[in-house]
Amino acid sequence: MLMKAQSQSLTEQLAGRFAERIRDRLLAPGTRLPSVRQCALQQGVSPSTVVAAYDQLLAQGLVEARRNRGFFVREMLAAHEIYPQGAANAVATEGTGGRAQQHVPVDATALIRGMFQGSSDKPQPGMGAFPPDWLETAFMPAAVRRVTSTKALQAFSLQYGEPAGDTGLRKSLSQKLTGLNVNASPQQIITTVGATQALDIVSRTLLRAGDPVMVEEPGWAIEFARLAALGMRILPVPRRADGPDLEVMARYCKEHSPKLFVSVSVFHNPTGYCLTPASAHRVLQLANQYNFHIVEDDTYSHIAPEHATRLCALDNLQRTIYVSGFAKILAPGWRVGFLAAAPELVERLLNTKLLTTLTTPALLEKALAWCIDQGQLRRHAERIRTRLDLARTRSVRLALSHGCSFAAPPAGLFGWVDTGVDTDALAQRMLDEGYLLAPGGLFHAMRQPSTLMRVNFATTQDAQFWRVFARLRDAM
Repeated sequence: MLMKAQSQSLTEQLAGRFAERIRDRLLAPGTRLPSVRQCALQQGVSPSTVVAAYDQLLAQGLVEARRNRGFFVREMLAAHEIYPQGAANAVATEGTGGRAQQHVPVDATALIRGMFQGSSDKPQPGMGAFPPDWLETAFMPAAVRRVTSTKALQAFSLQYGEPAGDTGLRKSLSQKLTGLNVNASPQQIITTVGATQALDIVSRTLLRAGDPVMVEEPGWAIEFARLAALGMRILPVPRRADGPDLEVMARYCKEHSPKLFVSVSVFHNPTGYCLTPASAHRVLQLANQYNFHIVEDDTYSHIAPEHATRLCALDNLQRTIYVSGFAKILAPGWRVGFLAAAPELVERLLNTKLLTTLTTPALLEKALAWCIDQGQLRRHAERIRTRLDLARTRSVRLALSHGCSFAAPPAGLFGWVDTGVDTDALAQRMLDEGYLLAPGGLFHAMRQPSTLMRVNFATTQDAQFWRVFARLRDAM
């Protein structure tokens, strides 16, 4: 709530609050601000105060007024107007109807910026990772101490590491993949700065600006933005319970000759769906028939059943490229990821890695290898899965008791929740209460109004959040 005792006037406080959220991308271009009357009620100020605040935002070029419609965050806002060193990109995307639309990739960073900054000290329902206290372990500091002795520091820090990544870690990863029925020798594995860089390396190696790429929708907002920023034509494929919509994929293949398909087969984000064997076989048939590669992002492998269907296991890394990392399960700050690919692709992928980051941190890779080899990571993952199962049960019960429903059966880390109201508008109100939501519009290649939101089961066990959520939702 705005405070009259502040050194700034209520108008300046309100304008400053909206300006900060716009600059931090918590209010994306095209977002409609609350009406003057709604904002006045929400903030406990007079309508004249709201009008004056909106006028300040207009003067700063952050919003625009549309006749008889209200105030909107400026569309296609050039990044240099907000961040002098930035760059805004707008590229065409194609919906399932084949009609070209405009997409602003920088919008999708809104959730990530909020995650990094932290809206408050409250558990955040929109977070994409486990809470820090879930990840605290004794073995991680021990692993770091083992590899940061004076001798180790001299051996591994005063020179560049191995181009493909630490040999010991790649051997450990090869054995780990065998447990998932993905056969990849250490020579087929390249370590990366997180799974996101692995995805980027694949894109930069296999694609050129203008190439069509199939992505699952709903899907990971940052992946849409990353591909769009590279100039790719995004072809959204609806994600069903059993896998991607095969009819849409087949049509795209015939009409656009896509070069790549990006998929989360296991515990898909945000729905939690898992690929079925029948759907997987058909996807691989399409890849062979129409000559495109598949990137399988297995980010959630550590909390998923080993027997889950994976395209890379069925394909034996012929058309497929496997990507994963350890940010979700172990240490987001370590930024250790990897990819596994066919032998004939490895050299090209490695060249791209060298051009972007030279090498990856050998010390952290060696520490991770120790965690894997000693069985510490496996036992830690088992504890996390047990804790997550309990948290999911509590979160689902709270969501249902507060009038929500699930658009997909609850599974994995995330729930795909139907709130019954516009979650973009709801997210604005929840920010005032210190909660960062992940509205459904973020998970579409072309942002659109949605009543859905993604919740993190690990951070939505607090009944207080659901009470605030229900109060604000019912007031809309």
